[in-house]
Amino acid sequence: MKYVSVLLPLALPGTYTYTLAPELAASVQVGSRVVVQFGARRYYTGVVTQLLEAPPQAGVALKPVVGVADTAPTVLPAQLRLWQWMAQYYMCSEGEVLKAALPAGLKLESETLLVRNADFDAAGHHLTARDEQLLQALDTERGKKLSELEKELGLKSLMAPVRRLMDLQAVQVSETLSQGFKPRTETRVRLAEAYFSEPRLNELLDALQRAPAQQSLLLNYLDLAQAPAALRLQNAALLAPVAKRTLCGARGSEAAFSALRKRGVLQVEQAEVSRLRPVMPPEAVAGTPLADRSPKPLGSEQQRALEEVRRALGEKQVCLLHGVTSSGKTEVYIHLMAEALAQGRQVLYLVPEIALTTQLTERLARVFGGRMAVYHSKFPDTERVELWRRQLGPDACPLVLGVRSALFLPFQRLGLVIVDEEHETSYKQQDPAPRYQARDTAVMLARQWGAKVVLGTATPSLETYRNARSGKYALVEMPLRYGHVELPEIVVEDVKELRRKKLMTGSSPFSPRLLSEVRAALAGHEQAILFQNRRGYAPVVECRTCGWTPRCTRCDVSLTLHRGLNKLVCHYCGSVYDVPLQCPACEGRELRDVGYGTEKVEEEARRAFPEARIARMDLDTTRSRAAYERIIGEFQRGEKNLLIGTQMVTKGLDFDRVRVVGILNADQMLNQADFRAHERAFQLMAQVAGRAGRRSGRGLVVLQTRQPQLPLVEQVVRSDYAAMYAMQMEEREQFGFPPAVRLISVMLKHRDEQVVAHAAEALAAALRPAFGPDLLGPDRPVVSRVQLLHLRKLLLKVRPGFTPQSVRRSLWAARQWLLSQAAYKSVAVVFDVDP
Repeated sequence: MKYVSVLLPLALPGTYTYTLAPELAASVQVGSRVVVQFGARRYYTGVVTQLLEAPPQAGVALKPVVGVADTAPTVLPAQLRLWQWMAQYYMCSEGEVLKAALPAGLKLESETLLVRNADFDAAGHHLTARDEQLLQALDTERGKKLSELEKELGLKSLMAPVRRLMDLQAVQVSETLSQGFKPRTETRVRLAEAYFSEPRLNELLDALQRAPAQQSLLLNYLDLAQAPAALRLQNAALLAPVAKRTLCGARGSEAAFSALRKRGVLQVEQAEVSRLRPVMPPEAVAGTPLADRSPKPLGSEQQRALEEVRRALGEKQVCLLHGVTSSGKTEVYIHLMAEALAQGRQVLYLVPEIALTTQLTERLARVFGGRMAVYHSKFPDTERVELWRRQLGPDACPLVLGVRSALFLPFQRLGLVIVDEEHETSYKQQDPAPRYQARDTAVMLARQWGAKVVLGTATPSLETYRNARSGKYALVEMPLRYGHVELPEIVVEDVKELRRKKLMTGSSPFSPRLLSEVRAALAGHEQAILFQNRRGYAPVVECRTCGWTPRCTRCDVSLTLHRGLNKLVCHYCGSVYDVPLQCPACEGRELRDVGYGTEKVEEEARRAFPEARIARMDLDTTRSRAAYERIIGEFQRGEKNLLIGTQMVTKGLDFDRVRVVGILNADQMLNQADFRAHERAFQLMAQVAGRAGRRSGRGLVVLQTRQPQLPLVEQVVRSDYAAMYAMQMEEREQFGFPPAVRLISVMLKHRDEQVVAHAAEALAAALRPAFGPDLLGPDRPVVSRVQLLHLRKLLLKVRPGFTPQSVRRSLWAARQWLLSQAAYKSVAVVFDVDP
């Protein structure tokens, strides 16, 4: 008997040992997926992390491995090492990392099926109306999933009646393992071996003179299968496979095909085909195939930067490429990627936003063609599974373009990792665990492979820039735009003063200068972008009489009005509510919307610029991959000339004809309860400003604010990153915030506010002897209730004197102690490292 350690996709510590029957042992390796039972009924697909000759503990009853899901490992040892590091550093379980890493189609999990007991007699039992409704929805043969029942009956929380009916033996429960990923297959046609000779074929074609449809179909097959060349070389293996749907595309050919099969002339077989669409440039799609091209020649500044990056990567593992917007960083990346691919190494190109993969795909495809793959969450799960499986084989794509989840793909020869727009907050995973920072994880991934890392941005994060200034990372700067195009002119409009002078009409969010500049750009067949970092129509609905505002019943936040849906939506839990017709507090009917979201900006823009062809880009309009591609494509081709969007429009998008950018509310970005508010506001405004005037002619940015005297505004106007960095670093050093120290956030959650408040106090008391004044809180967060759970927060400053291992040990020990207390065992304690 053999034994295996299995990692399960659950938030549980460590791995679990199972026995492995001799008949299964030959097909199991480290990284193989196996089906195991966990708990009384549930089955999961876990990953084997270790093969054992003996169990870790003698005398312990172990469950057997039920089945093997793979003929070859699905997870490579290098991936397991990275997951182990992530679990340790980001203070979560390896199972949570596994759950985040694998596409859903590779995580088979049993589903509970409910079946009505045919022998159950309801007489003599007191059944509630819900019990009876549940029984009527079930039959005695085919089981139904709990989720199906909830959807069918329009009910939630059916577990209580299900348990009651189970106790009465009215229903029976069984487990069935979901199928997960299924390869796509197609029916292919081949010529029977008996007819693979010219004399036999000629005889057959003569015999088919009286069956012209069969003769025509056979001739069509021979043409599609390139049979003349195969016959000439007497090599049947050269016959090209022909899909049946291609061969029988014409009307009436199905009957002829069946007749040829009966004659034994044509044979069919099932073949697996890929769902992955080849990444091709427009020219190839149009019917002009292109071989891989060499990268474009670089400008003098780009060439200098490329040579400096090469030298820097010869000395250090990580290089920060700090180049102003439109300085040509992407072309430098392309040359570096081409060099890595020429050496037989793989390249991972990370971008923060799916919208960027859409725009970059076409650009990279012109150089790398079919050698590139794209990976992100908007792709169907089946396509992500196929790419995962392809990366494990000999035909793995050498270049992968993707968002942060692409880090988890299996690599075999990784040589270069590029993290574009490395400062972006999108690289940080918020919920659920692992709450990892993709930029830092990419550096660790590269270190494991001995690969090089290039971090590129116009506005580096303070942590990265400090590492570069201190010599930990190499630093290469590109201070000039490509083609010596000037950085855009930034003009500041004092909205407060304009409203006082009544120069802004009504509720319009546009200053007179912005109105005139956008109109001039549109009239000159140029484009404009309006940036408002808030989606929906209005963030608040308010009663004019008493000031009442509708709030989410599950979260401690006001509801956002979405005019397109005519609903109020909670942006924390997604709950949807009807728009009230009157105030429930005073019964007044004067309800007004306060503030601007992108929907209202779009409405106002249609009034102000009736000639504009407007597109809106926010979370509501980009639910699918097709929506991203459509919006960006239309704007890029000039079919739309005014783009309104949230921070999606700031993330490295490259448009040729944008002359004017409007930042509608700079103050909103500063009014955040976050020590990074100043840094992020500078980054957002500098990035969105960088969308203007990227090719010919200087662009213009209109920055609207009520506080034009702020140092931040002056720093943005002068594009003075160094001044922002110096000012922020002085504050961070003084008050002890990153990068001067590291932070670990500890969030406690519970349905009972008193329980979570007392638990937070108890946890703080347990940790304070070890950390003293570096432990802040517990505090009530700005949003103190989310999805019916009350929150309390502790913040730990980890100064250089503490070792990460000792900090983690102290936090884990305190958490275990807290959860061992009967009063607090149901409290959720969540760690967020580097929040």
